[in-house]
Amino acid sequence: MPPKGSKKRSKPDSVTSSATDPVSSASSKKTSSKEMDGTDQLFAMYANTSSGVIDPEGIEKLCASLKVPHTDIRILMLAWRMKAERQGYFTKAEWRIGLKALKVDTITKLKKALPELEKEVRKPLNFVDFYAYAFKYCLTEEKQKFLDIETICQLLDMVLGSTFRAQVDYFVDYLKVWAPPFCLQTSSLSFLQSVYQMQNVCSHYEQIQKDYKSIHMDQWMGFYRFCNEISFPDMTNYNLELAWPSILDDFFEWLREKQA
Repeated sequence: MPPKGSKKRSKPDSVTSSATDPVSSASSKKTSSKEMDGTDQLFAMYANTSSGVIDPEGIEKLCASLKVPHTDIRILMLAWRMKAERQGYFTKAEWRIGLKALKVDTITKLKKALPELEKEVRKPLNFVDFYAYAFKYCLTEEKQKFLDIETICQLLDMVLGSTFRAQVDYFVDYLKVWAPPFCLQTSSLSFLQSVYQMQNVCSHYEQIQKDYKSIHMDQWMGFYRFCNEISFPDMTNYNLELAWPSILDDFFEWLREKQA
């Protein structure tokens, strides 16, 4: 707005800003509309026509197009980028958020964007958020706050395994340690027979670690802090007097005895 005392006014044809240029504005809208059309068309390729969302079957189809297994951590990273709320499902709104952030609208572009997405997630501040998201993403029931040990072990291997291999392996050993009353001989059995036998005798196994049948968010985040702050495997800077989750105190004691 010009000063009140000024008598001169800018001529309409002298304004060249893209914000007021109808040609530039129209071009921008056209490009945006084209990108959105491409995003939505891509979504339609994988969405369930009945539910209007990409369901687990659609995600498997997407993974096949991307030529990555559905267990690839980058699929979880993609869900994080989309801010997906329900495990195994992408809504159109979530899909738009993710693909807009990645600036892609074709499967070829999305495939090429995955390595950059992983680099972005691996940045320390982003990874903390991603690590917390991974836990929440696996909460499939309303008001659910805990994840069972089997899920936790699989998730740890996927999310932290490549960075903190030793810590993850020992922690998984601690959580899943079992003492069988006899040894199963499965070398001569088929895979299905082995599974069947395991299902029938697992009730006879004694779980040495009986205190933790599930893990909550504080324990999950505590282990990430443990990996980042505690020297491993000597753990000389671990202090039982500090405010660590009790599961990590017990893990520390268990591992110290194991190393003795």
